[in-house]
Amino acid sequence: MSEKGKKKNQDKIAAKKAAVLGTEKKNRLPLLVALIGVVIIAAAAVFYVSQGGQEQSATAIAPSATGHTSVAFPVSLFEDGKARHFEHTDGKFTIRYFILKSSDGIIRAAFDACDVCWPAGKGYYQEGDNMVCRNCGRRFASVRINEVKGGCNPAPLNRSVENGKLVIQVKDILDGKQYFNFSGKV
Repeated sequence: MSEKGKKKNQDKIAAKKAAVLGTEKKNRLPLLVALIGVVIIAAAAVFYVSQGGQEQSATAIAPSATGHTSVAFPVSLFEDGKARHFEHTDGKFTIRYFILKSSDGIIRAAFDACDVCWPAGKGYYQEGDNMVCRNCGRRFASVRINEVKGGCNPAPLNRSVENGKLVIQVKDILDGKQYFNFSGKV
């Protein structure tokens, strides 16, 4: 056997021995690239959630209305002009609505649905001073919420301001059940 052949054979034996003993040199580059990818994806997810997403508003669940005739929110919650989405569950229906302080300083409320697009169950998201339908893309100025009804306008929800609180009657919330009945039966 030539010198070259012996060297090659010794290299093979050394590689097999290292593999069996677990001492072979490992290429950690793929692991490092995968780890960096996971960190980037996690950072992007944290950023997306902290920014509320391009199409997401802050979401909160309304105070429990079981046995109560109204729900109330501190007016200060809406000072920043951001739409807040809430839910009221009544049996098999979850009725969604949003509240925002419009650019003219009025706190407005509407169901997260309209007369046209409600069957899609997608609702609205806020973009600047507009609420945008997630189904058809139509935009509605905040100052028109609760003022214009019908069509693709967000369906108005009665509300009042009393002693520094925005008050919504549970019966008014329940009137929006029609927009969240996806079974075809009321």
